[in-house]
Amino acid sequence: MEVWADESGCITRYNLAYINHELYQGDNGRVIGYDNAHGYHHRHYFGRIEPVDFVSFEDVEDQFARDWTALRSKR
Repeated sequence: MEVWADESGCITRYNLAYINHELYQGDNGRVIGYDNAHGYHHRHYFGRIEPVDFVSFEDVEDQFARDWTALRSKR
């Protein structure tokens, strides 16, 4: 997890990722990821990239945790 904040503590940039090269070899091993690079909020999931509605950074953390938990329950 990488998070950047401005002087007031507002999150300006973030990158959350679960990387496992054994599970997925594409996208540098990124199985699940959320970030706001390239000017928009989006999700990486086994190589697919899709925009996400941004509510708050805490919501993104919750979405990431739900994805990771769902993935773990499938294994």
